Amino acid sequence: MSAHRALIVTLIPAIALRLLAVLGYPPSLLFFGDSFAFLGEKLAPGTTRPSGYSLLLALLRPAHSLTLITVAQHLLGLALAVGVYLLLRRRGLPGWGATLLVTPILFDEFMVLLEHMIMADLVFIVLVCAAITLIVWRVTPATAAVGGLLLGLAGITRTVGLPLLILTAAYLLIRRYTKLRSRRRYGWRPLLALVVAGAIPLGAYATWTKVEKGKFALTEADGNFLWSRTMSFADCAVIRPPERLAVLCPDMPVEQRPYPPYWLWESFSPLLKVPGAANRNQLAGEFARKAILAQPGPYLGAVAVDLAKLLRWERTAAEEKTPYKFPAAERPLNGSVKEIAESYEDGPAATRVVEPFAGWLRAYQRFGYLPFPVLMLGLAGALTAAVVRRRWDALLPGVAALALVVSPPFLAAYDVRYVIPAIPLVCLALGLTLGTRPPSPSQEDPSGARHRRRHAEAGDSRPAGAGHRPSPA
Repeated sequence: MSAHRALIVTLIPAIALRLLAVLGYPPSLLFFGDSFAFLGEKLAPGTTRPSGYSLLLALLRPAHSLTLITVAQHLLGLALAVGVYLLLRRRGLPGWGATLLVTPILFDEFMVLLEHMIMADLVFIVLVCAAITLIVWRVTPATAAVGGLLLGLAGITRTVGLPLLILTAAYLLIRRYTKLRSRRRYGWRPLLALVVAGAIPLGAYATWTKVEKGKFALTEADGNFLWSRTMSFADCAVIRPPERLAVLCPDMPVEQRPYPPYWLWESFSPLLKVPGAANRNQLAGEFARKAILAQPGPYLGAVAVDLAKLLRWERTAAEEKTPYKFPAAERPLNGSVKEIAESYEDGPAATRVVEPFAGWLRAYQRFGYLPFPVLMLGLAGALTAAVVRRRWDALLPGVAALALVVSPPFLAAYDVRYVIPAIPLVCLALGLTLGTRPPSPSQEDPSGARHRRRHAEAGDSRPAGAGHRPSPA
């Protein structure tokens, strides 16, 4: 235990921070709209988001406890930090160094916020990071299969998990054909195990969608989100869409248009004039592609404006009516959302604000976060060091973090919530580049080692002196 003293001491205030959330905001934080969609009794493939998190909540429904969900998510957040810590210790970092690198996971107020919310984000973060940690820990068919399964489950929790599965498969494929740092290549079995295991939950979910909605897909909203992105710049006088797409043209000047997400839900959105979810998604996607091709400069400009928000020192959500934060006052539930939440809880379900615990947590959230410029600097440093020091395994979490950070502004819009999954991945990538022990062949696919042992044993069975030239007299 003395070897892990630094982590144990650090876990005490991290647990206390989560205890403040449990005591200060019982039974949970509810994100209006999304949380109630996840809690609904009727299980069906989601239109705008996959229903993987809803399936998990359905399994826990018999307990009728939102507190159970939040406590479980807090424990998952702590376990995530411990897993990253153990891998970094395995790679040679001292206890204090590995502990220092996981402190953003343990103490970032937004991590604690997501753990306490009835939202899919925390489960998605844990699934992705657990998968990548396992694969980096040791590449074998077993770890690759479990990692692939976890990434597949991440894909039915949030659709961005699917590109991460492809990215991980590409990583193993490149390592299969590349002998980096003079280490032997991977065999085929880890790659095949990853792909097959990852395809199981994705295929099962897409089949469920096919049965329920007649379309083999994860969601029916990718086109909608891309269309909302184009509302930042779209000019139909330039795009010249055909008549069937013209209904999706915005009817207000660019400088007066709200942030992209509002175009998905608000009553002013022309998207709501299109009947049928599948038809709406198809037409929106077609409009978006035409807009981007007709106005590539404004599109890239809108993306650049969003990416520049990663350089803000203060973590804000100024474009939103309800910033992500621990609230100072209770928000009563009404109508159908009250019915949904109370049905799940089997009793009052509105978030209560209990002082002084809630006040202490609100005071902490004003400064208890990792500024995004520091996160981006850490990501750039990790990717650079991975190449310079040839710590190639650090590229997997590093590139995954980069994909999670960069893709939303291209495909939808910047959101603080979409950046948080990169925090544990950057911590892991940076730690792997700083470790004193790069992965040894014994930590990789052991099939080659077994093959060499068989040859060595065969060589030992030859008659003494066989295969050797006699020494000159």
